[in-house]
Amino acid sequence: MTRPTIYALATAPGRAGVAVMRVSGPEAGPALERLTGERGAPRAARLTRIEGQAGLIDRGLTLWFPAPGSFTGEDVAEFHVHGGPAVIEAMAEAFEAIGLRQAGPGEFTRRAFEHGKMDLTEAEGLADLVNAETAAQRDQALRQMSGALKDIYSDWRDRLLAVTAQVEAEIDFPDESDVPDALAGRAGPELDALVNALKAHLDDAHRGERVRDGYRIALIGPPNAGKSSLLNRLSRREAAIVTEIPGTTRDIVEVHLNLGGYPVIVADTAGLRETADRIEAEGVRRALERAENADLRIGVADAADPQTAEAVRSRLKSDDILVWNKCDAAPARQDESIHISALTGEGVEALEADLTRRVTSVLGGAGAPSLTRQRHRRGVLRALEALERGRMRLSDAPELAGEDLRLAARALEEITGRVDVEDVLGEIFGRFCIGK
Repeated sequence: MTRPTIYALATAPGRAGVAVMRVSGPEAGPALERLTGERGAPRAARLTRIEGQAGLIDRGLTLWFPAPGSFTGEDVAEFHVHGGPAVIEAMAEAFEAIGLRQAGPGEFTRRAFEHGKMDLTEAEGLADLVNAETAAQRDQALRQMSGALKDIYSDWRDRLLAVTAQVEAEIDFPDESDVPDALAGRAGPELDALVNALKAHLDDAHRGERVRDGYRIALIGPPNAGKSSLLNRLSRREAAIVTEIPGTTRDIVEVHLNLGGYPVIVADTAGLRETADRIEAEGVRRALERAENADLRIGVADAADPQTAEAVRSRLKSDDILVWNKCDAAPARQDESIHISALTGEGVEALEADLTRRVTSVLGGAGAPSLTRQRHRRGVLRALEALERGRMRLSDAPELAGEDLRLAARALEEITGRVDVEDVLGEIFGRFCIGK
C-alpha cells in the first residue's frame, strides 16, 4: 500500500517573517507542480508564485529534495512562505485539497528512522536538540544526534556477535582439546572486557539524564527562614509569594536556572514544622519527599534564630549546603556555612558561584557519551545481565552461553532500533513537535 503524503508547518506557530511548510511522500513532487507549476532543480531554492484553487496564496521560495537525498528518505518539498496565519492556513487548505494529510507529532523523523537515515538514539538526540535550553544540553544533543551513542552500542554488538560466532563454532565443530576450557580461554577475556565497558557506561551518576532533564536543588528549612526570598533572588523575579505569615508556601514552587551552561531546577518547599493544618502538613510531606529525591539540598536557617538550624542540619547530607539567611540583621557565625541576606542580596552572588562550581563539577566532563534516557539505561542493564550470565556459563554450558550472548546483543539492538521495537516507537516519536 502506498504510504500517504504528509505535510506540516516545520517552524514555530504564530506570526513570523518566514514560515516553512514541509511535505514528504510520493505526492510531494506532484504537489509542488500543482502549486507552483514545476518542481525545479533538486536542492536549489526557487522564488515562485504559489497558487491554490482560489488563486494566489503567496510568493515564496520552494525547494525540491528527491528521494533518497532528503531528511525523511522520501521525496520532500519545502515551501518557504510569509509567516502570517492567513498564509499558513491557505497553504494547509491547498495541501488538503490535493489529497495530502497533516502529519502527526514526530512523523517526519519517524519516516527518517524507517528509511535508515538515523537510528533511534540519533532521533532522540534530534528531539533533545529542538528542546535544548542551555549550552550543555545543546552540546549533548548534538553529540548524540551525530551518532556518539549509536557508535558505542554498535561496537559492543559487533564484538558480541564475534564472540557468539566463536561459541557456536566450538559447539558445532569441536577439536580434540577440551571444548569448554578452550572456549573459555579464547572468548573469556573479550567478554570480561565487554562486561567492564558496560558497567563503566552505567556508572555515570546519571550525568547525561541530569544534563537533559536538569540538576535538581531543593530549598528546605523552617517557616520564615527566607527560602522563598532566596528563590526569588536566584531567579531574579518574583517566582514565589513572600509574606511574614508562617506556612505561606504550601506547595512546591520551581524555577529553572542556567548555571554555567547547565540546566538547574530549584524548588522552594513548605517550611518544616509540626502542624495540625492538613494542607500545610501535605506540603511538609511533599517538601521532605522532594528533598530526599533532589541532587542537592540547600538548608536555609535564620541567622537570628540559631536553634532552628539543628532541625535543618538533620535533613542535610554530607555534600549539601547550609545557608544562614538574614545576616543583615544578625552577626555572622564562625563556621563553614554560607551567610546571605535574601532581602539585600548580600552573599547571594557567592552562593550562586558555589552552586555553579558544584553543578559544573558533577555534570561537566568530556569523556565518553553518557546515557540520556531511562530507556537506554534499561537496555544496557538487560545486556549486562545477559552478558554476565553467558560469561559464567561459558565453561560448563556453552549452548546456554551462546543464547545469553544473543540476548545481550538483542538488548543493544533494541536501543538503536536495529530490531523490531514497534511498542516503543509511538512513545518516542509522539513526544516530537508536529512538523519534525
